[in-house]
Amino acid sequence: MNLLLDTHVFLWFVIQSPRLSSNVYHQIETAPVVYISAASLWEVVIKIQVKKLSADPDELADKIADSGFQELPVSVTHTLALERLPLHHRDPFDRILVAQAHVEHLRLLTYDVGLKPYGSVCQVIAEAD
Repeated sequence: MNLLLDTHVFLWFVIQSPRLSSNVYHQIETAPVVYISAASLWEVVIKIQVKKLSADPDELADKIADSGFQELPVSVTHTLALERLPLHHRDPFDRILVAQAHVEHLRLLTYDVGLKPYGSVCQVIAEAD
């Protein structure tokens, strides 16, 4: 199945963090297509501006292509899908990722256990042992 990486999972993948298990790395590396949402870069830029993250957004954008991932723009269809999405989670970035996963028939790979109520569209991963 094609994957959509949550922002944290993408960042951890880029830096080859031990927070991701070898199983998760394998799943990402063998998925037919892996997407990174424009919303994730939007979230990163905001976190950089408010000093919650130290990173180079241009470098991260380059890492999308370098990793063989595909960019997933946020479309009107994605935003309209938010209306049908229950308010299990209130973070707007996470909600748009869930909506994108639903619309595009992707599995969202996330570390956020708060997304579990959205069901099988979200695969909540644990940190590596």
